[in-house]
Amino acid sequence: MIKIISLLFTALILNASNISDHKPIRLNDAIMMLKTQNLEIKSASLDIKSAYADLDKTQGMNWGKLDFTQNFSRSDDAGNVFGFKLTSREATFGDFGFSEFDGTNPNILNVQPNDLNYPDSRNFFQTKLTYKLPIFTGFKLSSYEKIMKVMTKIKSLKKDQVIHEKIYQLRKSFYDMALLRESTKHLKKILSNIETLENTTKSMIDVGYAKKVDLLEVQAKKGNVERLISQMQSNQKLLLHLISFLLNQKVDDITTPTQHIKMPSITNDMILKNNLDIQQATQGLEVRKNMLKVSKSAYYPMAGAFGELSTADDSFLSDMDKHKSYTVGARITWNIFNGGSDSAEIQKSKIQYMKMQTQVQLAKKGIALKVEKIRTEIETVDYEIASLEKELALADAIYENYEGRYKEKLTSMSDVIIKQSEQIQKILELQIANNKRNERIFALEKISNGDYK
Repeated sequence: MIKIISLLFTALILNASNISDHKPIRLNDAIMMLKTQNLEIKSASLDIKSAYADLDKTQGMNWGKLDFTQNFSRSDDAGNVFGFKLTSREATFGDFGFSEFDGTNPNILNVQPNDLNYPDSRNFFQTKLTYKLPIFTGFKLSSYEKIMKVMTKIKSLKKDQVIHEKIYQLRKSFYDMALLRESTKHLKKILSNIETLENTTKSMIDVGYAKKVDLLEVQAKKGNVERLISQMQSNQKLLLHLISFLLNQKVDDITTPTQHIKMPSITNDMILKNNLDIQQATQGLEVRKNMLKVSKSAYYPMAGAFGELSTADDSFLSDMDKHKSYTVGARITWNIFNGGSDSAEIQKSKIQYMKMQTQVQLAKKGIALKVEKIRTEIETVDYEIASLEKELALADAIYENYEGRYKEKLTSMSDVIIKQSEQIQKILELQIANNKRNERIFALEKISNGDYK
């Protein structure tokens, strides 16, 4: 008995958990989930990390480069063998052929030293540490570092753009769902009226006040409304699939917001200031500015320092301290003439910079034009919605009037069906207009890079 009670209790807990897991998702909660779960946003975040890695790579160049080199060679080449011995500080006079010098031959200078020309094969192990440090690069490295910093900002702006695009899609899906549910509600009310009219027509046929064709007209219209309701329910399922894709998890139901969205109170100047496309274009101008500095670095001298520590022998790491050596130094190079190539590169960079300035101005004017177009479209559709709401109210009243007149045999069933078709048409037109208004307001908010409440 205790085990049975325990199993029942566990089942109740799991059932409660499943119920809580399938609660309808609210829009604000969905937006929070979107920012952490959406795959495109995650990909944009990785792009930012990649940009920071490029920045670290560029900054690391200022610290120079330390290389470890381990060489192994074996040779009987005269130059190599003598060089090996000299590098490992083991060269002797015998390597110059002094073993063949006896002092009696007057042509001794013409005698070829066999030990020098035909040495035995020799191993050569060399361990080397080399450090190179750039001292002055004509501001090239500093300019590249600034470019990489700007690129991280651009990647961050692109991530923000992806976030706002996905929020735009998510909010539009929620409000589309609200309109679909409201339209479905109206159509179900109409379907209920048609079913009532169907029953009334059947009763009137029984007493001879209506014809069978009247019933067929009612049933045909009923099938048409049921088809529209089925289409809207299918569209709701598609919206849930889209929301599931955006949130990267299964979504069974959502809590829809109110259908009406207030016009955002934001000025054109604020939009131009916050717009992400304009911000990216401005950062691109900064990149071009630093690329011009990189081109001008060709006119400056380049200076660097280096140091090297090495040891060498005919066996690996033998007598390291005895055979060690070092080299330190500095180098300055200055390109005096390059056939005008450097000048041409600078002119090209200047042209690219001026082109980017033009693109920034074009972006601002293009966004301003787009904002005015959206505002005008919203004003137009507001008038359309207000008119359609009045037309729908009139269509509802006319249909009720014709339904009553049909019951009194003052009009035909065809007239009633026509008025009902007009009623349905106004519902669909009103839904399309509301969809358009919401989409335009969302587009305005996306352009302004505004908050989504």
